[in-house]
Amino acid sequence: MTAVLYDALGPRARRRVAIGTAIGSVLIAAVLAVVLVRLEENGQLSGRLWSILLDPDLRQLLVEGLGATLQVAVVALAMSLALGMLLAMGRLSHLPWLRVPVRAWVEVFRGLPPLLLIFFIYLGAPAAGVDVPAFWALTIGISLYNSAAIGEIIRAGILSLPRGQSEAAQAIGLSHASTMRLVVLPQAIRLMLPALISQMVVLLKETSLGFIIGYTELLRNGRIAVEFLGGAYAIPVYTGIALVYLVVNLTLSWTARRVDRRFQR
Repeated sequence: MTAVLYDALGPRARRRVAIGTAIGSVLIAAVLAVVLVRLEENGQLSGRLWSILLDPDLRQLLVEGLGATLQVAVVALAMSLALGMLLAMGRLSHLPWLRVPVRAWVEVFRGLPPLLLIFFIYLGAPAAGVDVPAFWALTIGISLYNSAAIGEIIRAGILSLPRGQSEAAQAIGLSHASTMRLVVLPQAIRLMLPALISQMVVLLKETSLGFIIGYTELLRNGRIAVEFLGGAYAIPVYTGIALVYLVVNLTLSWTARRVDRRFQR
């Protein structure tokens, strides 16, 4: 496969990249070493502190928080994909009265911070006489933001296909809806899958915003544990939470790669 967007690196460029990589690795290792030394001097690497991660009560609390996090993530992802598909179809519509307001919707919700959307729902809805639980305020706020981004990903994936695909489908008598469902979308999914997975990872991390409105997700439960155990346990507890997020996101990325390879076959 040839590179079409950039020139292949020559011997000198590869040598400079290798030198830069080595220097960067040494600097990162030096910074990590300094951090570890400072932590050791302050007693933060004590086995007594880190053994708290093996405490059954703490693990139970974090597991419950992880379950609440995944519950929001799954519901928000389903809502974001459904609404994002509708937004993409609306932006690709030939009807100006539909395309223009959909574009305005996408630009507005893509330009607002998700935390602001969550606050609008959690604090604004009760002011209008509607009681919205923290779960739904978090889920809807995340869904509104991510649906706009996912809608643009889907639209870009569809537009990236050669026009001949849809023209050939219409030439054999398929309707616009059938063309999208049978010809365009199956091919576009393969192209947009990496971007969709990246957005899913972003969505999962945004569930931690529930901490602000009192939803007992993973980060909130970690904060509760630190308040109970004491500030000395903050680094071990939050490091454990970070590892949980890494494992979940890496599992999601691994699953996406497996699905992508299956699509290619």
